Amino acid sequence: MSGTRRVPRGYATAAARAPHGVRGGQYVAVPQDEDVVVFVIGMRINRLRRVRSWWPSFVGMPRMLKELEAQPDSGLLGATLLFGGRTLMVVQYWRSAEQLGAYARDTAKSHAPAWAAFNRAAAPTGDVGIFHETYVVPADRIESLYGNMPAFGLGAAVGSVARGQQAPARNTAHERMVSTEPDYEEVS
Repeated sequence: MSGTRRVPRGYATAAARAPHGVRGGQYVAVPQDEDVVVFVIGMRINRLRRVRSWWPSFVGMPRMLKELEAQPDSGLLGATLLFGGRTLMVVQYWRSAEQLGAYARDTAKSHAPAWAAFNRAAAPTGDVGIFHETYVVPADRIESLYGNMPAFGLGAAVGSVARGQQAPARNTAHERMVSTEPDYEEVS
């Protein structure tokens, strides 16, 4: 069976039918052998009419992303900006938590001054909320699947290949996660 791979029926013909910019079929991210830091950051507009309170945060994030993307050695691998109702959220992928922290604290970059301004002006009003979550994900615990999607998420940040083409080929979520029971052993 060399040179073939199993593809769910629904995706078998998608490559030829996918719209421009969409990769038909199934793909998985290939983060190599390095851990990935997933940083989820965002804001929620609590009072829509208080534009002066939330506008600086709203326009600040795209500015920071442009700054980071212009500096390949910053550690940012990629980011996806998402909107939903009153919430703006960015999922970022970083090489290390140390690089993420260094950027956040660097007063010569956009983030530290923007954070200080937020804490002075907007935080006391309650007009806008902010949040972040940080996850350090070991390389051998990363699992992804993209079906009929343009480059997206971790796959856009680190690259992706057709499902079954990564080395070693792992075709199921269980195989891509290596093991769901790492703390068990065989006993007789």
